[in-house]
Amino acid sequence: MSRTRVIIRFAWRQLKKALKINLGDLIRLTRFPNLLIIVLTQYFTALFLIDQEGTWQQTLLNKNLFLLVFSTVLIAAAGYIINDYYDVKIDFINKPDRVLIGRKIRRRIALALHLLLNAVALMIGVYLDWKIAAIHFISIFLLWLYSNQLKRMPFIGNFTVGLLTGAAILIISLYYQQNFKLVLPYAVFAFAMTLIREIIKDLEDLKGDANFGCRTLPVIWGIRKTKLVLYILLIIFMITLAVFSYLADNMTLNLYFAILAIPMIYFVAKLVRADSKRKFGYLSNYCKVIMLSGVISMVFF
Repeated sequence: MSRTRVIIRFAWRQLKKALKINLGDLIRLTRFPNLLIIVLTQYFTALFLIDQEGTWQQTLLNKNLFLLVFSTVLIAAAGYIINDYYDVKIDFINKPDRVLIGRKIRRRIALALHLLLNAVALMIGVYLDWKIAAIHFISIFLLWLYSNQLKRMPFIGNFTVGLLTGAAILIISLYYQQNFKLVLPYAVFAFAMTLIREIIKDLEDLKGDANFGCRTLPVIWGIRKTKLVLYILLIIFMITLAVFSYLADNMTLNLYFAILAIPMIYFVAKLVRADSKRKFGYLSNYCKVIMLSGVISMVFF
């Protein structure tokens, strides 16, 4: 039996022992659609941005790539769990219908699952490469620190999540040690859109965050000044993306980021008029659509 199968079977056995919860609740707790986006992003990066020898079938069936993606997904899932673990009281105000921990999932089960997923991800990282293991360890620590402290601080928590999102793309280039200049603009793009989306989510969750002493940008500066920060960030990131795509010297990449200006203008127009939880929720989902379009654009390389 291959080492890959041993690792997967071990993880599955431990998961069944630790979990006695409904599968649907587990899917909701770990934000399954977001995990699918991570899988799609990393595989598309490997298939279309990394210049490898061999066919696309060989890439898809590469066991080490599968383990790298699988371990990244485990860390992300564990991050969602620990975030909900610490945010139960806040979520009862911001998202009462989505609270699972303490209702359908016992707190100790959630914590045990968080530890188990991270442990398996670290084991996989050690198996793949010490650099991957180091990145996994730092990611696990930052996600815990974010959930415990950083997300209640202005900007730092948003920046951390954005950084980890960009790292999920860069880690593919690091593992294969190829096409860093082409992958970097996409990593910056993912970082930028995630950072902006996280600030939008803080605007959406302003009421609950304020009640529990979270010092996010909207809480300490208000909606108007936070929007000003978003406008400045958008300008900085569009200029940065233009520079990186130029340095990559790829016409397809330049074309995509040029077309990107159209949905970004629409985003700004909506942001100017946004003044309610519902409207900020729409903008948060809109950011997801823009990020997904970036992933799909990789197909044209």
